Amino acid sequence: MLKKLFSGLFGSAGHAEQDRGPAPAAPVEYRGYRIISRPGVEDGRFRVSGVIQLPREEGEVLEHRFERSDVLPDREACDAMMVSKAQRFIDETGEAMFGTDPRRDPRHDAGDDADDQ
Repeated sequence: MLKKLFSGLFGSAGHAEQDRGPAPAAPVEYRGYRIISRPGVEDGRFRVSGVIQLPREEGEVLEHRFERSDVLPDREACDAMMVSKAQRFIDETGEAMFGTDPRRDPRHDAGDDADDQ
């Protein structure tokens, strides 16, 4: 009981590793992109998330954080779903995924549209 109390108060190596989540899966190459599954862990289940990278000739690597609400009980199934959803996202969005998201652009204000009417 005291061990649990102290580890909760001061942290432990087990908790630090749990906070970081599991190690990333091996990258999957798709149409010049690199898909890397790195699921989050919630109550022993795995949330579909990771990154999509696009290596450039200049050595630069563009990266898009890919998060979904899907949660699965199995790591392998989670990795497979991450790759499948990322491939579809790449097909639908392409390099536009690395552009400015209008929802996060400070110049984009929802109130401006209302003034135009």
